[in-house]
Amino acid sequence: MQTVTGLFDDYADARAAVTEMEQAGVPSENISIIANNVGGWHAGESHAVEGAGTGAAVGAVTGGTLGLLAGLGLMAIPGIGPVVAAGWLAATLAGAAAGAVSIGTVGGIIGGLIDAGVYEEDAHFYAEGIRRGGTLVIARLLDEPMAYRVQAILGRASVDPAERRANYEQTGWERFDDAGRPWTDGEIDAERHRLRPRP
Repeated sequence: MQTVTGLFDDYADARAAVTEMEQAGVPSENISIIANNVGGWHAGESHAVEGAGTGAAVGAVTGGTLGLLAGLGLMAIPGIGPVVAAGWLAATLAGAAAGAVSIGTVGGIIGGLIDAGVYEEDAHFYAEGIRRGGTLVIARLLDEPMAYRVQAILGRASVDPAERRANYEQTGWERFDDAGRPWTDGEIDAERHRLRPRP
């Protein structure tokens, strides 16, 4: 099984990529999406009841016949804060936080990503990207042709990981810290402005 990921600055682009992946034949249960929701931006899209604490129940996060995005639920991730999420990774994170399952020796979102087949260094980058206001789309694929197709879909609007990682490192960032303080809405807006291409 291959894992393909894309980090998006624009949530709408991530949603469009998920829809295109499903239309291309990727089963909803093989896709996950996790989007920062510190500002409550996506609360109206959630179809699950928000829980009170970290890793609260996400609801129908496994997609189904209506597609992955019909199962969006609200939860909190240590170091990131509130997110909307759907899919197998969201269910794993919610279950682990509730003590239902173990997701590796690292734990938290980093452990979940590593268990999903993401290299540890990349897992830290993706978690930090969500912390800074981004949206992660991740798919598990059985065959190589579909993996290439999904990479092309995600690559059209996702950030360049090497370029973005270098940008983070210029600010002194080294690794995601799940004990760190989640970013505020204002900090995320400032980061988006900082990263916006200059004319």
